[in-house]
Amino acid sequence: MPLILFNKPFQVMCQFSSHPQRETLANYLTIPNIYPAGRLDADSEGLLLLTDDGKLQHRISHPAYKQPKTYLAQVEGIPDKEMLTRLRNGLDLGDFVTQPCEVKQIADPEWLWPRNPPIRERSDKPTSWLALTITEGKNRQVRRMTAAVDLPTLRLVRVAIGKISLESHPLWPGEFREIDPSELTRLQKPS
Repeated sequence: MPLILFNKPFQVMCQFSSHPQRETLANYLTIPNIYPAGRLDADSEGLLLLTDDGKLQHRISHPAYKQPKTYLAQVEGIPDKEMLTRLRNGLDLGDFVTQPCEVKQIADPEWLWPRNPPIRERSDKPTSWLALTITEGKNRQVRRMTAAVDLPTLRLVRVAIGKISLESHPLWPGEFREIDPSELTRLQKPS
């Protein structure tokens, strides 16, 4: 039962089947019979876990297990205290209300690889970085959350799922590695 950590590059589709315009996981991973445990949209980068074990895939990605997922979001604008409080307490996004989450403004993450292509830069609009940890993972949730408080996301990088992180397992975009099965004990169980 391999558990593969993969650093998904920007604009790569989170699927193995071919795509008419973009690269897919098949351009990077040739390990047979593995599947992503969860997804990242094409515009997002970072940690993706893959496995050949259906039960493990379910434990990683199903909302009942509430695996915390940590993202670094480069946003347009500078958050104030009210914006951060609104993000923390949950937001009504129209089709659902987000669960409370952890969020804080952080310094530019100097360890982070440059994005290719770089984000757009506007001289009249400063950017800042947020670290957000959520336990849901609905479609484009973090982007929708930051937009709801007038901080549009310019770059989104998932850096951790549970306690498995790119910090403890550094990988460049497009790189992958199999981790020791003992790492699986770091995944939370539902309460």
